[in-house]
Amino acid sequence: MSHMDERKQSLKLFIVLSRAYKVLNEQVNEYIYESGLNPTEFAVLELLYHKGPQPLQQIGSKILLASGSITYVVDKLEKKSLLKRVAHPADRRVTYAEISEEGKHFIDRIFPQHEENIHQLMQTLSEEEQQTAIELLRKLGLSIRDLS
Repeated sequence: MSHMDERKQSLKLFIVLSRAYKVLNEQVNEYIYESGLNPTEFAVLELLYHKGPQPLQQIGSKILLASGSITYVVDKLEKKSLLKRVAHPADRRVTYAEISEEGKHFIDRIFPQHEENIHQLMQTLSEEEQQTAIELLRKLGLSIRDLS
């Protein structure tokens, strides 16, 4: 394959990945919006649900959100009684976000359907194809991260 063909192939892969992600994301987000949250709120709640309390300053990097937006999202979730802020016992400069009991009940109720929706979307690929895709995309992501 010539250098020009390789470049076109790389561009084609980028476009196909981007389009696939867009369509998947739209489908997944539809259910999230129906639950009464936006995708960012859902991501924060899901993080707290699965990983436990998190320092506010670290949430953004874990869900790929600008740190300035975290306060806004946490405020909204706190108003909905889905999470609470908790001061660090030893360092008053650090505040944690912690999922509330109401938030746990909410995620317990909606997460199984969210998981099933994703499962149904991925069923186009066999288990083996899914594993291959995971390995290839991980390889791609890690190689790009190593460049920076």
